[in-house]
Amino acid sequence: MDIISVFETDGGSSILSGPAIILVFYIKYTHNVIYKVTMLHFVQSFSDNIIDLLKEDPVRPHIPTSSRIGANRDIFVLRDESGKAKAITCASYQNNVPLDESELFEPVTEPSIVVFYTIWSYAPGAGRELIFDAVRHIRENKPNIKRFVTLSPPTEMARKFHIKNGANTFRINESTVNYEYL
Repeated sequence: MDIISVFETDGGSSILSGPAIILVFYIKYTHNVIYKVTMLHFVQSFSDNIIDLLKEDPVRPHIPTSSRIGANRDIFVLRDESGKAKAITCASYQNNVPLDESELFEPVTEPSIVVFYTIWSYAPGAGRELIFDAVRHIRENKPNIKRFVTLSPPTEMARKFHIKNGANTFRINESTVNYEYL
């Protein structure tokens, strides 16, 4: 199998509202059949229709939308071909690995760490796919980011998810756990 096309669009599709960037990867299989396998969407505006789904965040529903969008913050969404969200993760770019939420949105000028502080999915395997796609995108587009960590709740579900997906336990804090993807 070969990746034959990767392109970006400004989100002019009818499945979106508001400005966004979508990366679409096509993979060529035998007999020239092409399958769309990933749509990675970035929420960049309060007018994006994904904003309504942020209240479904099972990990950190109390973080306001205004804290999730802005300088050094990204919301990544994995969508299916019809535009429906399959998984969502929010990230903050920092210079230190935070111990808790109070350190999550520190203003920094040249961040070197991305902190994924929530992730949820609507389809089996979509959370894993989204984390891998988000890390790949950040590595390719933000060369100053050298570390990929989480600010996770200290639950067995979070531990199993991150360890199963290749992360290591970096630090266990009083009310959170930091996992690191290498």
